[in-house]
Amino acid sequence: MAQKLDITKVDGKSLDIEAVDKEKLKAVFPQCFSEGKLDIDKLLSLCGEYIDNDFEKYKFEWKGKSECYKIAGKRSTGTLRPCVQESVDFENTNNLYIEGDNLEVLKLLQNAYYRKVKMIYIDPPYNTGNDFVYEDDFKDPLAKYKEITSQTTKSNPETMGRYHTNWLNMMYPRLRLAANLLRDDGVIFISIDEREVENLKKVCNEVFGEENFIGSFIWRKKDGGGQAKDYFAIEHEYIVVYRKTELLDWIDKIEQRSITQYNKKDDIGNFKITKLAKWGNTARREDRPSMYFPLVAPDGENVYPIAPDGNDGRWRVGKDRMEELKSANLIYWERKADKWVPYEKEYFDNQVKILKKRSILYDVANTGDGSNVLTDLFGKKDIFENPKPIELLREFLESSTKDSDIILDFFSGSATTAHAVMQLNAEDGGNRQFIMVQLPELTDEKSEAYKAGYKNICEIGKERIRRAGAKIKAEEMSKISQKSGASPDLVNLGIVSSFDLGSGCEATYKNNQTKTFSQNGENQKLLDTGFKVFKLDTSNLVKWDDTPILDNNTQDLFTRMNNMVESIKTDRTELDVVYEVMLKLGIPVTYKIFETQVNGRKVYSIGEDGLVLVCLDKSNGGITPEDITAMCDLAPAKIVAAENAFKDDVALSNAYYISKDKGIEIELL
Repeated sequence: MAQKLDITKVDGKSLDIEAVDKEKLKAVFPQCFSEGKLDIDKLLSLCGEYIDNDFEKYKFEWKGKSECYKIAGKRSTGTLRPCVQESVDFENTNNLYIEGDNLEVLKLLQNAYYRKVKMIYIDPPYNTGNDFVYEDDFKDPLAKYKEITSQTTKSNPETMGRYHTNWLNMMYPRLRLAANLLRDDGVIFISIDEREVENLKKVCNEVFGEENFIGSFIWRKKDGGGQAKDYFAIEHEYIVVYRKTELLDWIDKIEQRSITQYNKKDDIGNFKITKLAKWGNTARREDRPSMYFPLVAPDGENVYPIAPDGNDGRWRVGKDRMEELKSANLIYWERKADKWVPYEKEYFDNQVKILKKRSILYDVANTGDGSNVLTDLFGKKDIFENPKPIELLREFLESSTKDSDIILDFFSGSATTAHAVMQLNAEDGGNRQFIMVQLPELTDEKSEAYKAGYKNICEIGKERIRRAGAKIKAEEMSKISQKSGASPDLVNLGIVSSFDLGSGCEATYKNNQTKTFSQNGENQKLLDTGFKVFKLDTSNLVKWDDTPILDNNTQDLFTRMNNMVESIKTDRTELDVVYEVMLKLGIPVTYKIFETQVNGRKVYSIGEDGLVLVCLDKSNGGITPEDITAMCDLAPAKIVAAENAFKDDVALSNAYYISKDKGIEIELL
């Protein structure tokens, strides 16, 4: 009945990336398609690339590369299930922590976060020959995910003959999916060691384009490399950087030491002064006689340059340049020891000092500093091995993000990225949002983490964010909790500019964003230190189980047939289903969900303005045309309902025509 009415059904799959790319190509080059097939030779010819059968062109190839394309393009049938009890401030936060295989998670994020991420940072597993757990399965990736999260890790020894190949097969599809999520002005930072840095750059050249390679940072990760296994100790790692397009807006730091020099001000603005008299070895009159001439001081006195030794000197500029300075009012006079001394004005706007990023990060903290932070938070040592320090992530966040940008880390590890995002938001008043993705890789039973009760890496990451968030929030609260006014220290630091004396206090941050907070203990949310936890799982929607039935088990067959009566799995909650609908419809899972009553029936309203209504309520005989009419009156963009929740086929048919008449699309589960 539903098909005859042409009602769309939510198919439970992630975005069809290949179809999207094909449609883009078809829109630009329709003549290159025949019966839906792409004529690659014709496309190349139109682009001025002619087939010359030259098989000796430079290529970067490895065994399994063609399979990588298929893996990246295969649509996921999984979903992300909310875990409220492990979250912090679930209802209000815009941050995400996702537990699952990042390949499947990246696919599930395609619809909702396509071209929305400003910055990606990843610290993927280095190809050390040990603990290689990312082994993808094209046929059944979710089954493989279940398998690897319930067993010990597998190694990737050099002796197996596919040492580099396995690592490349793991990285390529993930980078391709990540590139789809980056905004056009986005950037990705990838930490790597010397074993795979060259291969990583080659892969990234294919994914992002060689022209979008920005450069590589060299980071000194520790003080002293320890005992070298072969020839010398390794103290450094690399951070490879690629942009999405040339639209990247790189934020250079203004050198603070220079700003403090511009300590004088007039009607034009802040300026600093530089003596017009020459100094140094060539400061004497005889060195440049033409630069010895008088200047008229404010009282009419003729002033001549004096050399450092007290004899006649010379000016730094000639007569023509001096006349230009006088005409532009760029000469500043000071009276010192009963003598006039002239200076040149240099205004801040014209002389701003930009501190470019250094390619060698020699003194930007190290893994020891990262370990100290975790020790301080957890009260135990060695909870996580070699965590990245917050300061390293700060370097990248400050250069590439601001305001409400989204930051993604899909090899989250100990969640340093999330910690750094919250810390930076606290300091500059930003609202950056993070998305952390981590495989729940089991911790070693002999490790300090396991002994402390953390059975997998995700448990460590989530607990770190909880503790770091609470600490940051407490520190910020203490800064603005004084009702009588801000302390001079806070004002000088630029954290807070002023407080009112009423019910709220107003804080202006370094980026000039103003926020008002309550003084009475209510709504004292200074910044977002919460996070929603989601866990990768199979779809909530029922599909036919086509796995072989063992030993002709008829009961198993009957069970499968009975399950098909329902469109939603019986062991899933309604909230599970609502979030899957959001993912598949391209709605960020940070949107608020409101449970409400429409015509006496339970309905979930997605978004502040009721963007989508979801109804799974089949009580009292099921959904009626009157219920749909009442939902349409709320003017949503779309209504999603469980097919078996309708009273009968007639009710479903009437619902279709009612929604169609009102210009509102309806989809079925």
